[in-house]
Parts: sequence; structure tokens; C-alpha cells
Amino acid sequence: MSSDPAADVAQAVAALDALTRKLRVECPWDREQDERTIVPHTLEEAYELADAAHRRDDAKLLDELGDVLFQVHFLALLLEERGAGSLAQVAEHVRQKLIRRHPHIFGAVRVADAGEVLANWDAIKSTESDREPGIFGEVPENLPALLYARKIQRRTATSGFDLDEPPYAAVGGMLEELEAAGDPDARYVAAGDLLFAAVNVARKLKVDPELALRSSADRFRARVEAAERLAEADGARWNDLQTRRQITYYAQARLQEED
Repeated sequence: MSSDPAADVAQAVAALDALTRKLRVECPWDREQDERTIVPHTLEEAYELADAAHRRDDAKLLDELGDVLFQVHFLALLLEERGAGSLAQVAEHVRQKLIRRHPHIFGAVRVADAGEVLANWDAIKSTESDREPGIFGEVPENLPALLYARKIQRRTATSGFDLDEPPYAAVGGMLEELEAAGDPDARYVAAGDLLFAAVNVARKLKVDPELALRSSADRFRARVEAAERLAEADGARWNDLQTRRQITYYAQARLQEED
């Protein structure tokens, strides 16, 4: 790397762009792709990037950022082939958007904290001419459920319909409704309401519900695997154990985790 980071970036991005164009022309698989067939790979790479970031694995983060960057180049190239845009237009579009949504940096607006920055962002976003109208304009319906719920809640909050404090009581109320639900339809609705209320609490606490739930699932998985190893050390097969003994091994695994 040189002493000029901007020049390094320009050179590396240009090299990646040239490679992307070469693959599009010469690779049979790349030639067959369009935006609909590529997007599943884009989503997969985005999830792998999020996992690397959550694990604070810098080497993996570097690798996954490259994969996502390639996805951006490839999708931009598809736009270019249709005469609908280019990588340069993508970069300039987002640059102008960021300038517009940061008036406290590029204008005369003053802010006291990050909360005001976010409020300004949402207010500016809602007035942009190319946005779909309404509180929920351009909320993608194909988002993962937890992120979709948070997005709906956040958009609602920007309209002023929000509580000052995390709604812990709502979670308790929804849990009571679920316990009282007497038929499958009622349980379906109540379970959804409980999850929605839990996402709302996470949002107020500035906790990403998707990453928090994934982390919890990972911890549970690790504990069950540790419990299985403890059982095997005692000469028992996990699947043959009664639930009570499985719970005992699971508790032991949790205690070892805390040591």
C-alpha cells in the first residue's frame, strides 16, 4: 500500500471492476446470471458479513466485505448492460443521499446527540421525492420477520406514535394472552404478538433482535453440544436419555460455561 489511501482504494476498486467485467464475459456461470439469480447470493454474503461482524472476527470481516463488494460490482454491471445505471452512478447517488441526510455536517443544522441525527434522517427521508408515500412506504415485505417487525415499529415511531420507555409490561401482557389462548388460531395470534412486543423492547434498548436471537441460539446450541459430550463421557447416548437426565447434563454444561 502507498501513502495515499485514496489512490489505493481507486486502484483496487478499478482492478475489481475489470475482473468483474472479465468474468461476466468469459465465465459461463457469470454470463447466465441476472439480478434475480444473483440476489440470493447477495443475501447469503450479507448474512456471513453480519456474522463476522458480530463475532468481531476481523480477518473474516475483511473476507466477507470483499464478497459483498463483488456483489455490488456485479449488480451494478447488470444495470449498466441495460442502460439503467453504472457503478459510478451508484456511488454518486449514495454520496448525494448521505450529504442530504447529514445536514448537521454539510449544512447549518445543529444536533445534540445521535438520537437527533436519526430523527433528522427519517424526517428527510420521508420528504424525498422518489420515496413511496405513507408511513410504511418502501418497507420491504420480504425482510426477515424480526427485522420487518423492527422496521415497522421504527417507522411508526417516526410518526410520533411511540413510548418513552421500553414496554416491558406489554411483553408480560402478551405472555398472559398466550397462556390463556384456547385454540390454535388464538395461540398463533398471541405468539406473534408476544414476539412483536419483544422486538419492540429490543428496539427501545437499541439491541438488534436478529443478532441477539442468533446469539442466543448459538449459546443454546453450544450448551446442548457440551451436555451431549458430558453424557458420552459417562457412557450414555444423548438421544437415549430421558428428558430429566438431559436437563441435568444441560445444567452441568451451563455451570461449566460460567466457570
